[in-house]
Amino acid sequence: MAGEATRGPRLTLVLGGARSGKSAYAESLVQAEPAPWIYVATAQGYDDEMRARIADHRARRPAGWETRDAPRDLVGVLGATPPGRPVLVDCLTLWLSNALLDEADLAAKTGALVAACTRHPGPLVLVSNEVGFGIVPDNALARRFRDEAGRLHQRLAAIADRVVLVVAGLPLVVKGE
Repeated sequence: MAGEATRGPRLTLVLGGARSGKSAYAESLVQAEPAPWIYVATAQGYDDEMRARIADHRARRPAGWETRDAPRDLVGVLGATPPGRPVLVDCLTLWLSNALLDEADLAAKTGALVAACTRHPGPLVLVSNEVGFGIVPDNALARRFRDEAGRLHQRLAAIADRVVLVVAGLPLVVKGE
């Protein structure tokens, strides 16, 4: 499989709101490529509700998926994926939240992620929550998160071959085919 041309775009960014269907849509894009597929998970099961969400995501995926956890070292995990293997990252906003709560240098971390995505041979599908459609948050941390997510999405959309917004389970292609 390594060295084969991919059928889909090299880099796809899938955005949408909570429970919009973005993860299922992104999984379908990756599953259109030859297996085995790599699922890079950024969530951490700190409580029962999040553990249940993680379990639901795992149960939905058929055999052929290899899961790699990357709540913080997303760049390192992406760099260690074998060339030619389809990769899904779900989701960037959880990864960004982890970095923000760790008080990491967000400019450096997001810059390193954009560079890693630029280098990645693909196919690579990135999932993220579009959080900029709502009201202005009432606290500085939430406003910073919203702003950082918007900046990250803009940078990734600029280098992506395809950008898709998922609304009510329906994909709307914003860039590419």
